[in-house]
Amino acid sequence: MTYQNVATMVASIGVPYAYYQFPEGTAQPTPFVCFYFDGSNDLFADDTNYQKIRPLTIELYTDNKDFALEATVEGILSSNGLTYARSESWIDSERMNMVAYTTDVIITS
Repeated sequence: MTYQNVATMVASIGVPYAYYQFPEGTAQPTPFVCFYFDGSNDLFADDTNYQKIRPLTIELYTDNKDFALEATVEGILSSNGLTYARSESWIDSERMNMVAYTTDVIITS
């Protein structure tokens, strides 16, 4: 998967999205998604980074629990051959729900 493939996959969720966060002054109404790569888990061989493996986090923000939208995200991840871990939390100060999906993506270029 390329970085562009990941961005296209996130866009296919069908809600506003941004890499890491929206620029200051451009707050989005829920639902929205933020996604980011958190470090690397590269495979090393022959003194080089043989295969780029990036931990990807996709955070889905909603006002209330949205089972249908969560199923959409999970279906998109699955259809792209990605296994994932899922966690959920309520952000009291923002009065919104966040569901975070984490997976590893093999970057091909």
